[in-house]
Amino acid sequence: MADSLPSVLPKNHADLVESRLRNQAILKFGTHQLPDNLKDWEKYRDRLRANIIDKAGVVFNPKLPLNMKETGSLQLKGYTIRNVSFQTLPGVYATANLYIPDGKGPFPGIVLMAGHSSNGRFYNNYQSVGHTLALNGYVALAVDPWGAGERTTSHGISEYHGAGLGASLMNIGESLMGMQISDNIRAVDLLSTLPFVDPAKIGATGASGGGNQTMWLAALDGRVKAAVPVVSVGTFESYVMRSNCICELLIDGLTFTEEAGVLALSRAIMPSNHIRDAPSFLPKEMLRSYENAKDVFAMLGAGHKISNRVFDLTHGYHTEDRKAMLGWFDLQLKGTGTGEAKEEQAFELIPEEKLMTFTKGQRDHGVMTTAAYCRLRGADLRSAYIGKDAFDAGLKRNELLNVLRINELPELKKAHRYVSQGGWDRFALETSDGKLIPILHLAPVNPSLGYMLVSNTGGKQSISSELIEGFKKKGQGIVLVDLSGTGELFSRAEIANNKSMVLHTLSRSELWLGKTLLGEWVKELRIVTDFLRSTYKAQSVIIDGNKESGLAGLFLAATGGNVSSVTMRDAPVSYLFDGRENIDFFSMAIHLPGFLNWGDVSLAAALGGKPVRILSPVSMSGEKISGIKLQEYAAEFARIRKLSKQPGETSFGDQ
Repeated sequence: MADSLPSVLPKNHADLVESRLRNQAILKFGTHQLPDNLKDWEKYRDRLRANIIDKAGVVFNPKLPLNMKETGSLQLKGYTIRNVSFQTLPGVYATANLYIPDGKGPFPGIVLMAGHSSNGRFYNNYQSVGHTLALNGYVALAVDPWGAGERTTSHGISEYHGAGLGASLMNIGESLMGMQISDNIRAVDLLSTLPFVDPAKIGATGASGGGNQTMWLAALDGRVKAAVPVVSVGTFESYVMRSNCICELLIDGLTFTEEAGVLALSRAIMPSNHIRDAPSFLPKEMLRSYENAKDVFAMLGAGHKISNRVFDLTHGYHTEDRKAMLGWFDLQLKGTGTGEAKEEQAFELIPEEKLMTFTKGQRDHGVMTTAAYCRLRGADLRSAYIGKDAFDAGLKRNELLNVLRINELPELKKAHRYVSQGGWDRFALETSDGKLIPILHLAPVNPSLGYMLVSNTGGKQSISSELIEGFKKKGQGIVLVDLSGTGELFSRAEIANNKSMVLHTLSRSELWLGKTLLGEWVKELRIVTDFLRSTYKAQSVIIDGNKESGLAGLFLAATGGNVSSVTMRDAPVSYLFDGRENIDFFSMAIHLPGFLNWGDVSLAAALGGKPVRILSPVSMSGEKISGIKLQEYAAEFARIRKLSKQPGETSFGDQ
């Protein structure tokens, strides 16, 4: 690796990426003001709900048969627990437990949503909520979140449902948030059909990711009359460059709302937050959203329908939260009490194996996993794409800009030149959108040889010394660039907030702000290529990048960038999901909302009309593509280019 390369930016510089995005989020919070009159509020409310449904990909299936299946039950003192599954999407089933009080009812019904426990709904804290609700005269439906509990890739083996696995849903036009909301709306459907549940008295609660889902469910489903989200409500602003799961990401969310608007959509809500929690969910952040939403409740004459609780506790659904929840639900759903905390009755936790819907390893095939769903849906999208007989290149370029969320093209504001070191010219390119792009520059021996513009997802220090020396021997000009989040632009927020995946925090934050990290890299590469052509009169610029940075070069060419050709190393030939194993071969940056709905890599290669080399081509899980499979892809790339009526060709080879 080229570990002897000089730095461009001064030592001990501030976190440029974090500060820029945090400032953008702060500005966004300042632009989202809720209406102060009923007429405007009703318009805003309807538009906001529609936007959330669209961006999250929420599906309402009220006519779809629930097909609830019971596989076992436990009779306890005062209540019964039933192990069930039910249909949420056509052919897709969720696993759950029903906690049912003794007696005929009808009882109020509560959707209980689990957060990021390793074992979904079985976790002691979530189990405890189900037990205490049943003991207090509520039917609780505890649902496994999409991809967790009994809905993991391998039945009975826990896994984190977010990171690269959950983000893969975006490539097929879905979102993990939307899948969960759709599930939980179906949970309301189920409760509403049970003869021992009063459908006019439905509530919702959960903690962490489950608390987040509680807020969304209460906002979108008017049948939910009261909600208690625990350790989850904050501000969308506070999620940017801080801790937040992909299941809590509303794509483009900060472009049209803040969390206060979502709280204000609910019928009655009481967030409960803890003092010893992560920055995103601290009480001070919750109170910012709460106070703004409270004004809407007051305007509607429903000031008594919103409240909050703050406890000196760590993250979790603790005893104090449960007591507060019981008091709030009694007031809002039963019309009893004052809304203050209510004491619990004693209960015992149940071993996980007794609560499972299916015996370990014997899960019904209808319980769809994220991996299986992404494969099936992706295959359908790919089939429709491959079956087309023509592509309008201009239209598809514009659509790709929308997928990348490139809404405007920044300009070079100033090129800061520093003292050369080790034979390299050092520049920091300041852009009109507030970035500094560090580059190292080496002029070509002869201008006709042009430039190699090289990037690497690990930063310029990860670029092979042999690669650089090879370009030097040919006399070509060389420019090495650190793209946002890489090299000298690595954000320390990734270390503080991410335990699962490279570029998780940054990629997720860009999506909150209506952008994509790949789209930002495309814009940065465009700035550098334009700089080379205007300042050094570069006769040609070849972009050479590995993994996602190679894709960024491809997308620049596809969207009209002034490049001569593109070389991609260890890059995917398709966005088709191929396997759970090695899902994090690529970073979070690779995931693009709706990319397979748009087309695939072969179409992007065609649209540039320039030569493309793909060296060591791989699948989305990093599996090497070779032999017959590579021949099939080569034929696809050639055919799509022909159907797009674009010149050039795509070649494949080894490094």
